[in-house]
Amino acid sequence: MNETKVPSVSPTLTHLDENGQVRMVDVGDKAATARCAIAQGQVHLSPHAWRLLSARDNAKGEVLNTARVAGILAAKRCAELIPLCHSLPLSFVGVEFSADDARHVLTIRSTCRTTHQTGVEMEAMTACTVAALTVYDMCKAADKGIVIDQVRLVYKSGGKSGEWRHD
Repeated sequence: MNETKVPSVSPTLTHLDENGQVRMVDVGDKAATARCAIAQGQVHLSPHAWRLLSARDNAKGEVLNTARVAGILAAKRCAELIPLCHSLPLSFVGVEFSADDARHVLTIRSTCRTTHQTGVEMEAMTACTVAALTVYDMCKAADKGIVIDQVRLVYKSGGKSGEWRHD
């Protein structure tokens, strides 16, 4: 696991003021720059639920398309869900899926882009998480033990801290 180290990142919690009180970060003086964030997570299904999700004659496309739309909508509403997030004009939200048939794992990867004064990491992670929850919701009748895990930021670019990658 390699992480690109970013110089001059504040070691403090930016959403707390000097008295430890919660605050929204003031980005008013920051320059608007192109920003991108990519998040990834996994959904682990039982063999039975995986077969139902993967069957050519079932609505696999509808499960994944529904999860894709849910993820996109969630990114657009991130500021309504996470109390201190800024509302952002998103220029792009994408949600992609890749399947590991041997392990019965669906990997979800979400990408968000904007040109703004703050990053889109939370939007990307929200899109990924809600897409995973939608897969769970649509498959839970076949498997209540579905596991969602490893939701994390894998890439971000733009802003003062520049590029960061989780490899």
